[in-house]
Amino acid sequence: MSILEQWTTLDPILVAIISILMNIIVSILGVVPSTFVTLGTVSALGVQASIPILIIGEALGAMASFILYRKGINLFREKQEKPVNNKFLRIVRDKEGAEAFFAVIILRLLPFVPSGLVALTAAFSKMGFLSFTIATTIGKIPSLFLEVGFVTVLQQLPTYLYVGTLVLLLVVSLLSFKAKRN
Repeated sequence: MSILEQWTTLDPILVAIISILMNIIVSILGVVPSTFVTLGTVSALGVQASIPILIIGEALGAMASFILYRKGINLFREKQEKPVNNKFLRIVRDKEGAEAFFAVIILRLLPFVPSGLVALTAAFSKMGFLSFTIATTIGKIPSLFLEVGFVTVLQQLPTYLYVGTLVLLLVVSLLSFKAKRN
């Protein structure tokens, strides 16, 4: 029995708890797309039951990563002589108020962009925790619907296409992340 098949036999409440915890871990890691968590959750709970669970997991994960990143950045800034000047991090860092709020929403609207990267970008800014939490959740909801649709289509594919598509998605995500860093 595959991991996905075992996952679908678990108690729905346990699946929801595991899904939320996995979303938090994925968010803190920062570069792993949550598509795999979405796939497992939709497989076990179905589309309608999965969406609120995934939204909660994404929001809590973004909140946890924002707090941890901000604490780490503050420690780093105390020891750093010159400021970090990364193009991706400047997207939100150089903005304040409504401009930062909408920048986070736009970043979260992009499907398959790891939430940890958005949280890191916001953690470098002056954006407050509550503003970030609201913006990241608002932005993730439409993106999550696209992600759920994507994994629903994936579930209909034969196994070899399914695995190939997941590997391709992972490679493309890593390459695009690497390209953005350079």
